[in-house]
Amino acid sequence: MTSVAITGTGVFTPELVITNDELVEAFNAWADRQNAAHAEAIAAGEREPVAHSSAEFIVKASGIENRHVLNKSGVLDPGIMHPVLPERSEDELGVMAEMALDAAGKALAQAGRTPADIDAVICAASNHERAYPAIAIEIQQALGIDGFAFDMNVACSSATFGIQAAHDMIAGGSARAILIVNPEICSAHLEWRDRDCHFIFGDVCTAAVLERADATEAPGRFEIVSTRCKTVFSNNIRNDNGFLRRTRPGHMEDRRDMLFRQEGRKVFKQVVPMVADLITRHLADNAIAPDQVARLWLHQANKGMNDLIGAKVLGRTPERHEQPNILQEYANTSSAGSIIAFSQYSDDLKPGELGVICSFGAGYSVGSVIVRKMG
Repeated sequence: MTSVAITGTGVFTPELVITNDELVEAFNAWADRQNAAHAEAIAAGEREPVAHSSAEFIVKASGIENRHVLNKSGVLDPGIMHPVLPERSEDELGVMAEMALDAAGKALAQAGRTPADIDAVICAASNHERAYPAIAIEIQQALGIDGFAFDMNVACSSATFGIQAAHDMIAGGSARAILIVNPEICSAHLEWRDRDCHFIFGDVCTAAVLERADATEAPGRFEIVSTRCKTVFSNNIRNDNGFLRRTRPGHMEDRRDMLFRQEGRKVFKQVVPMVADLITRHLADNAIAPDQVARLWLHQANKGMNDLIGAKVLGRTPERHEQPNILQEYANTSSAGSIIAFSQYSDDLKPGELGVICSFGAGYSVGSVIVRKMG
């Protein structure tokens, strides 16, 4: 089978940043309004008061310190508490496509390629701004790529599942090179008024170029040794928004189930062993011992989860350079997180060294990609 390589990556990072302190100030102001509005019910024991959040609580729970967002004013307004993005006409480039063009340009430049070298575009993300036409086809047209494009959604595992799909198509001969983009506007599906999760997400877009390994000598390229994906159905991470919303009673109401929600403790207990087992088995099936892995680029959801997964896979506590985290700056960026980590912390690996890109999330879904640094 034809060998496939990742030859370029790119990251679009929004300029706006929300710190934990800013986020907490806005949340607590909203909480005070809610408590004042329902003071009688709270005093009568009919309603629990909304507890304050704190920067210390956020860091302890997640390891997150900041997050980049497309809109800051709406999120920090206690009367709004969600991003406010201007509506664009159908003739204008969509916001996800705009993000993707920036990341794609960087990935193509690193790979030494132009749109003429690309045969397909995969837009792999946890949410898409519309059902159709595909965001990927809009990106394809904007870049002037002659080929095909499609969207895919496997929640936080979308990027690694996209890599497997692209790898298999290139290895099978249906494409020479494929561009994968992961535009994640996570701020729009987060409930900023929920203390348990109001700090989790940020916005970003990543991109990667995959092509035949024998068709390029791009510096810093990584050969894909093997890919593996696994899914197990679970309701513990869920978002019920969709086109069936209007068919349900009360569809115009501000419904909590139409945004991101999770049973955090259950997710932690169930996903950590699932991910560690998949990576361990994946390595073993490729005759790779854990001590041969120079780096783990894990999904950036929660520092505690990553620390435990790394320890289970390596059989010891990972050194900081062996398992880089970008959570403190970016927060959880869904499918893009592991690709940000890979893009920012891969140049120093030596030819022949191995690493694992792994993402995991709703589904449950887990995607593992073993890569080897090429010369």
